[in-house]
Amino acid sequence: MEAKNILEEVLVEIERQETSMSRRNALKFLAASPVAASVLASATTTTQAHAASSDAKGKIVIVGGGLAGVATAAKLTRRLSNPDITIIEPNPKSVSYQPGQTLIAAGVWEKSDIEYETEKFIPKGATWIKESVVSFDPKNNSLKTSGGQTITYDYLVVATGLMLDFTAIKGLDGVITSSGENTVVKQKIGKNGVYSIYFADGAVDTYQGIQELIKQAKAHTGPEKLQALFSDPATPIKCGGAPKKIMYITHDLLSKEGVRDKVDLIFLPSGDKMFGVPEYNDAIFEQFKERNFKWEFKTNLIAIDTEKKIATFEKKWLEKGEYDEDLKEYTMNTMSKNVEKKYDFIHITPPQKAPDVVGKSPLGSSKGWVPVVQETLQHVTYKNIFALGDVAAVPMGKTGGSARKQYNVVAENLIAVMEKKTELLDKYDGYTVCPLITSIGTVMLAEFNWSAKPTPSFPLDPTKERWIWWLLKVYLLKPMTIYGMLSGRA
Repeated sequence: MEAKNILEEVLVEIERQETSMSRRNALKFLAASPVAASVLASATTTTQAHAASSDAKGKIVIVGGGLAGVATAAKLTRRLSNPDITIIEPNPKSVSYQPGQTLIAAGVWEKSDIEYETEKFIPKGATWIKESVVSFDPKNNSLKTSGGQTITYDYLVVATGLMLDFTAIKGLDGVITSSGENTVVKQKIGKNGVYSIYFADGAVDTYQGIQELIKQAKAHTGPEKLQALFSDPATPIKCGGAPKKIMYITHDLLSKEGVRDKVDLIFLPSGDKMFGVPEYNDAIFEQFKERNFKWEFKTNLIAIDTEKKIATFEKKWLEKGEYDEDLKEYTMNTMSKNVEKKYDFIHITPPQKAPDVVGKSPLGSSKGWVPVVQETLQHVTYKNIFALGDVAAVPMGKTGGSARKQYNVVAENLIAVMEKKTELLDKYDGYTVCPLITSIGTVMLAEFNWSAKPTPSFPLDPTKERWIWWLLKVYLLKPMTIYGMLSGRA
């Protein structure tokens, strides 16, 4: 889709919002905003570096028809003169813009705003197999599907995404995707004070859960405050800022109803910092202090009793041990204990893992994720295989912003392999972006790469909360994602 078409989609999205700016004011914003200019320009510039089509041939199979997989297929279709592409994806619907799940929980969007029909974005000429993969045989360049098919390939792209492993928390059940079947999970999640925005239906329930918390707070007269807990697990997770985003949203909604003072908001991460980039870490600390949030580091949710409303956390800390005469220092011993916390509301960020069919296959690693050369995204063992998105074993790469950079790298490097080139020139630098919602109306746009330094795209202090980033998140990023990235242009 060209920039003018994306612009129209942006304007439609703006007008759809009940309390949004007018089309005239939106046009003024879009005309003046360096953010909008950059976003719209990308629709026509990202493919210019590789304008010429390639005559390379070979059968390409892409496992995963979500954002990363379809974007890669679309880019390859544009770049190859005679593409032979098969996409294996069982779900008829996909979640195009998973950061939008926080906006659902905020009451800004509905579930339908982040879903799309898979078939509408399958590139013309590509074959879509509506099944799942049950096994991989990379030595023989083949795989098997749930329908009993054996599919062979010359080149393979793995873009399956990850799984939300609620079973890793004692008292909960279900291992699901963000948009797939979730009946088992919803037996415990989405009721009785227990919520999670990490799947679309869960985000809908979370908004209702916050409304229930508000009602409780309005009726609460006791001396002790209600307890709202927010967990952050000891595994890599998609959208690492989401556990904090939902906390900010809850704070804002409680504040707007005049009952924030009746609720303790407590962040309970398994790690020892707020954010991996020091500048953003420090900014979040200040935001937490301003909002009177509480937090406890190295505190990992391991069990929950949803009837008694008690969550059990493993708390870890270091204690000084014996003095080492050779090293002239004390040894430090890791200690731990289980701590029970009562709650009135708890948001659970589930532990996350690669799908077993990938992680436990020859394609996977000891930790499950697909091991790739992090700059080229080529498999470390099988040179005709690439991986991207949440399933790829790269640092800090489990966001839509990362996938937007990765799919171009995968497409160009795959074509280089098809053309028998000895060097893969396209490099992924670890870029990712986290539009961290700090209120319903402000966002801190955290951009960074493997340097662990802010890499802002715009000449503004990236540690500041700004309304313009809210407009970017709510109005610009979704159209760009759906109509730019899924078409292989942005």
